[in-house]
Amino acid sequence: MKIREAGEQDLDKVLFIERKAFGEVDEANLVRDLLIDPSAQPVLSLLAWEQEQAVGHILFTSVSLDTYPEAGLAILAPLAVIPEKQNRGIGGQLIKQGLALLGDSACELVFVLGYPDYYSRFGFRPAGKLGFDAPYPIEDKNADAWMVCELKPGSLERLQGTIQCAKVLDKEEYWRE
Repeated sequence: MKIREAGEQDLDKVLFIERKAFGEVDEANLVRDLLIDPSAQPVLSLLAWEQEQAVGHILFTSVSLDTYPEAGLAILAPLAVIPEKQNRGIGGQLIKQGLALLGDSACELVFVLGYPDYYSRFGFRPAGKLGFDAPYPIEDKNADAWMVCELKPGSLERLQGTIQCAKVLDKEEYWRE
């Protein structure tokens, strides 16, 4: 398997993976809109390939912190692998590669709203307990699904506040887990 950054020429493949993985068009439309939303920039969009077939996609977009707007932050949303290739580690490899690339940049923290048992394997920890609020309240029963991964040591101790996401993601329905 190979992982590389997705370019404009890959948009059809990216959207196909999103539709196939989620079984509907909502995630594909969200990804399309995030890719062109100036408030989501910069983005990191990665495709996983097996034998010339695009099989997985991950998207990281820029977010900011209300108390420290200059901090380098990103959010992972979404992660998608086509159904016939799921449970083979492709998603995990996309996460690891994305975090490594972001870690080589000015990005200090990466956030995700997802399954704690899965994302904790990649260094994500409950963000609310560490002083980071999501753009919209997360139900108490799902509080641990709002997670953060530290890429630059000391960032968790230095930063806290409420995340401000791209305009496209700034809708309450996206924040219900």
